[in-house]
Amino acid sequence: MLTKSTSLKTSFSGVDFKKYESKTSDFVKEFAKRANKEGKFLNWVNLPSEQLKRLDDIYSLVSSLKSQTGNDRLSVLGIGGSKHTVEHMLGINGLNICGEKILFYSDVDSISWERFLSKLGGDVLSSNYLVASKSGSTFETKDGFLRIQNLIKNAYLEKGLSEVEAEKATAKHFIAVTDKNSEKSELRRTSNENGWLGDLYIHDDVGGRFSAFDDHALFTLAYAGMTKDDMSEMLRSAQEISELSLSDDLELNDALKEGIFWADSKLSGISASVHQYMGSMFENTVYWHAQMQNESVKDTLKQIAKVPDAMHHSAEAHFNPANKLVFALTVPCDNGECSQNAKAYIEALSKSYEITGAFFMESVETSKLGLTPQAAGAVTQLRAFATCYQEIVTALMQNKELPEVLDSVLQPHVEFYKKNLKGGVVVPGRIG
Repeated sequence: MLTKSTSLKTSFSGVDFKKYESKTSDFVKEFAKRANKEGKFLNWVNLPSEQLKRLDDIYSLVSSLKSQTGNDRLSVLGIGGSKHTVEHMLGINGLNICGEKILFYSDVDSISWERFLSKLGGDVLSSNYLVASKSGSTFETKDGFLRIQNLIKNAYLEKGLSEVEAEKATAKHFIAVTDKNSEKSELRRTSNENGWLGDLYIHDDVGGRFSAFDDHALFTLAYAGMTKDDMSEMLRSAQEISELSLSDDLELNDALKEGIFWADSKLSGISASVHQYMGSMFENTVYWHAQMQNESVKDTLKQIAKVPDAMHHSAEAHFNPANKLVFALTVPCDNGECSQNAKAYIEALSKSYEITGAFFMESVETSKLGLTPQAAGAVTQLRAFATCYQEIVTALMQNKELPEVLDSVLQPHVEFYKKNLKGGVVVPGRIG
């Protein structure tokens, strides 16, 4: 018997869910008939349960990579879902708060490059490197990887190692997360040819923004110090959300209710919306959610921000009667030193939003430095499901036929700018 998660609670106002109850089963059927089917890009639905089987291997690889070089620091080279999902997961789990364990590089300009090297103290040998790219030929990621690889090799040559010894020593700093098929991935071929450690991969039919439980995120969380027990609890909670999100009982299915909420606003002619997250743990969640919004909903009219620092400058627009918006707020269950003021702030926001427009609030269970593992798993998987349900609800309520592969899991338009990147030159080598 399914029961709602206790780590995350939602409340809604301003939406008549009775209008949608007769179609609840249809919404769920449209999702369920595609879930975990090849080529539908919904393989993330059961990914948490599959990843539970891999935890021993992932933690073993973390230990091996650290022991190869003696480095406790990891630099993640990747963009989009290979970066934002990891930053989000670190933040909400209260890890790497001071940036002491994990660094990121995803840029292509000279200032960002110098700033990254500065964070390494000018010593590229002081870090190990996780290179994340499904194809292995992502322009931005390959640019950074080739530069780092060249610097590491030169550093070992300067120490007196021979060419062969320097190449072998350099290889010990790297681990790849990419397609498991070397015919599809240039990075997998690089890993195999250079004898890099391990076998981490990006699962088929899991788009970057939906990959918060894929190998690149779990490996980095483990590297940053998340215990195996906590990771297990996080994955189990995420899988519970998957089961609840495929229930046709609307009282259990918060993901569908959130999807209905956002779809209802569109169907009611409200094009602009707001989702705010309260607290520093959500600093990077905002970037991940923005990626989800832009790539899945393909709509730039939603404002996604962290409060309280984004509240005062957005209030003028949010509470201007001339602007019609709907609102969502994700808040921590605060039981710490600041709880009295935090609760007063949350109450003020929720009352204001309820008066101004349709509104829902998520309250998530916390630990000292972030969310509990259960809440981290729940809120992350919930966001993915709700995003897809928004498309399904909008289409079915307008009697429109849905595509065989949901539009919300594809991103064909990114190829527009990629075509103009061909021939870009990096040092050393070229990006094809």
